[in-house]
Amino acid sequence: MSSKLEELQAMLAPAVESLGYQCWGIEFLSQGRHSLLRVYIDHANGILVEDCEAVSRQISGILDVEDPISAEYTLEVSSPGMDRPLFSLEQFALHAGEQVKIKLRSPFEGRRNFQGLLRGVEEQDVVVLVDDHEFLLPIDMIDKANIIPRFD
Repeated sequence: MSSKLEELQAMLAPAVESLGYQCWGIEFLSQGRHSLLRVYIDHANGILVEDCEAVSRQISGILDVEDPISAEYTLEVSSPGMDRPLFSLEQFALHAGEQVKIKLRSPFEGRRNFQGLLRGVEEQDVVVLVDDHEFLLPIDMIDKANIIPRFD
């Protein structure tokens, strides 16, 4: 996790949790003049548009005061959805048994993209079974990971 993401997580997660939601994860996509700050929230009862609005109002105030992002950006508050992104080892462990799609920051064993069965975690590695081959992917190398939704 980058230092900017760590700073945003430390600043925003307590505010999200004080409203009764779980801060599932934060993405900051720096795209020049049109950057995006996406905050994923979750709750045992699910997430409604009103929940996203309430969290957005709360963290907008914090962002206005603290001003951690110098460039112009768009704030988006969202539920993780069915193709839930995974950010932490705890989240990977929680979703063991699910199909996942993982993209790495740099190649590992000659590839950056992995799609297969999430077996769990071992120390600082995410264990994924792809075509009968088990890969131990270091959490620090993972750029993006999502659950592949099942419709059965």
